[in-house]
Amino acid sequence: MNQRLADKLAIAVAQLNAIVGDVSGNLERARAARAVAARDHADLIAFSELFIAGYPPEDLVLKPAFQAACRTAVETLARETAAGGPAVLMGTPWVEDAKLYNAYALVAGGRIEAIRFKVNLPNYGVFDEKRVFAAGPVPGPVSFRGVRLGLPVCEDTWTDWGDYENVVECLAETGAELLMVPNGSPYWRDKADVRINVSVARVTESGLPLIYINQVGGQDELVFDGASFALNADRSIAFQLPAFREAVVTTHWSRSDGVWRSAQGPIAAAEDPDKADYTACMLGLRDYVEKNRFKGIVLGLSGGIDSALCAAMATDALGRERVRCVMLPYRYTSRESLEDAAAIVRALGVRYDIVPIESAVHGLEAALAGVFAGAPRDVTEENLQARTRGTILMAISNKFGAMVVTTGNKSEMSVGYATLYGDMNGGFNPIKDLYKSEVYRLGHLRNHWKPDGALGPDRDVIPQNVLVRAPSAELRENQTDQDTLPPYDILDQILERLVEREESISTIAAAGFDRDTAVKVERMLYLAEYKRRQAAPGVKVTLKNFGRDRRYPIVNRFLDPGTVNSAADRMLVKGPAMAKAGTADF
Repeated sequence: MNQRLADKLAIAVAQLNAIVGDVSGNLERARAARAVAARDHADLIAFSELFIAGYPPEDLVLKPAFQAACRTAVETLARETAAGGPAVLMGTPWVEDAKLYNAYALVAGGRIEAIRFKVNLPNYGVFDEKRVFAAGPVPGPVSFRGVRLGLPVCEDTWTDWGDYENVVECLAETGAELLMVPNGSPYWRDKADVRINVSVARVTESGLPLIYINQVGGQDELVFDGASFALNADRSIAFQLPAFREAVVTTHWSRSDGVWRSAQGPIAAAEDPDKADYTACMLGLRDYVEKNRFKGIVLGLSGGIDSALCAAMATDALGRERVRCVMLPYRYTSRESLEDAAAIVRALGVRYDIVPIESAVHGLEAALAGVFAGAPRDVTEENLQARTRGTILMAISNKFGAMVVTTGNKSEMSVGYATLYGDMNGGFNPIKDLYKSEVYRLGHLRNHWKPDGALGPDRDVIPQNVLVRAPSAELRENQTDQDTLPPYDILDQILERLVEREESISTIAAAGFDRDTAVKVERMLYLAEYKRRQAAPGVKVTLKNFGRDRRYPIVNRFLDPGTVNSAADRMLVKGPAMAKAGTADF
């Protein structure tokens, strides 16, 4: 390869939506992006972390056939560069000396010119790369047209060093001139600010400009928001790509007095946090449906805010033709709920079916009459309603190939206010990581704003009455959620402190919350773990979601020492019956 010294470089950044396991498809996406970069006269195009495999590949990356397919794709791409056009920086799994690495390869001139391995493997939150990858050696820079590029991979720039290697410091000391950082950085609220702060710290320490390349799109519970950017050596923002959208953008760099600087590129506006949450939920649902090749979705529409917001998100994600809403009324379904559900589907323009469940519930009660003889009616009969609805929705899914969207919010998932094999049935939940108060807030937001790329109506998609009426499961006469739960404005604050912050009961009480209420909520949180293990996946939007982030045991007798004198705790620890406390079913 020609190593003549360059003082100008055109570098394309590929912010794309790869699909895990679709090696041939990801190769085609890379080819298409490289063609765009070639038309823009780019010298080099950079892709995100593990792009050829899709990120995160989890244990799939341990499969030798998958490793070989990824390697073959990168070698194929390398051969294609012999005909000219931009060189490529490609993220890929790579086996070397019987060890599997998270690698970043420079391919140019018909071959793999250099390859660098990720050093610091994250093992927290949603990440568990130490499970599958070996840590690479601390790298030096690679040379491209005489320019020494530092290629730290994602976590190599994120760690507060401690026991980790300071990869950026090593690169600076060994002559790197420009840092190019491939990332697989998932979205959560306010994450963009965190990325900028981390990158500013690395630029400050090293004195080097930095290009941050992130992927976009949904993968199971994770959504990647893109928002790739670059910082000049003086920490000024050189460019900022939009969040939640694919982009291939060529940036222009020049060297003066030994320092590289980018010409001013596009600066996308920062996303409002609530708008970003809504867009993440919409994109996560869209990609889950599309990448798993479902025909569309079906959901139970109760007339309440949770199912209304899910219906709006589904319509925005897929278009009205691929959304089917089903009202499943019973004797406790109010006229208000029927009217609100009808108003929702009119606003969205989606298909609407009404399937009464009275005969099915009576049939189940008749079948169980002998078994239940002499036992009083209780929550069991209430839950037959929810389980009948769940069975009908699954039957519609089975018959027509549409995925069931389940509609429980994080407040309900936290305390178990949901019915296993009933309203918890479904393949995906777009609002699983949104507390109830946030669901209401996003409902108000969607009525006067529509995200870029949304396929639904422009505004007023959720009737005003849905946004103001008291929530109810309507499993018995005159039921409201607050018959069982604290008011959501209180409940959600306590849950955020217990789940996201892991605060003690004493700390929560010191913040002004009722101690007995906090103890009751914590016990409900613990007891509902067995339900959450059986819940559908859903989009992560908070710092700590259920599933990938928060991994609590189901069997768990720990009591916060600060709760032992609580009246609520004494009530709750009397025996097995406590498992019903505050939940919609056992």
